[in-house]
Amino acid sequence: MGLIGDTVDSIKSIQTRQLLNQAVSLGMIVTSALIIWKALMCVTGSESPVVVVLSGSMEPGFKRGDILFLHMSNDPIRAGEIVVFNVDGREIPIVHRVIKVHERQDTGEVDVLTKGDNNNGDDRLLYAQGQQWLHRHHIMGRAVGFLPYVGWVTIIMTEKPIIKYILIGALGLLVITSKD
Repeated sequence: MGLIGDTVDSIKSIQTRQLLNQAVSLGMIVTSALIIWKALMCVTGSESPVVVVLSGSMEPGFKRGDILFLHMSNDPIRAGEIVVFNVDGREIPIVHRVIKVHERQDTGEVDVLTKGDNNNGDDRLLYAQGQQWLHRHHIMGRAVGFLPYVGWVTIIMTEKPIIKYILIGALGLLVITSKD
């Protein structure tokens, strides 16, 4: 009959019990992924333990599509470290290197100034209007490792949403039609 006809016949032949079994299996997979993510958040101390480099601002060290593993500790932030930070008013975190550290004499708090390795100037133009330094609460974590190119999957699915929908649909059909 053809691939589509066979798929439709397969869906029709699934018993209610099999469908329930597949739904529970899918739910367990999603739940397991969330548990792993939350466990990573607890272990690393970072609200986002894994991020994808979205631009070329950190080349040649990190290229677009690299995945960074983050860790956030109470150790002081030092110049030269690569940090991931959020800026007020922006949703997407930024990966850049700390170029200056300023310790306030009155409170002992540390403020940092960042710059992308491939950028000409510092990041003050990226910060919120009137903001000259990043504070500790802006920093999500320090880069402690990376995996090259693996993040391209995320970039492609974000830039071309049709691919994401095709992939989700194909995986959904695979779950529904499997007879395990």
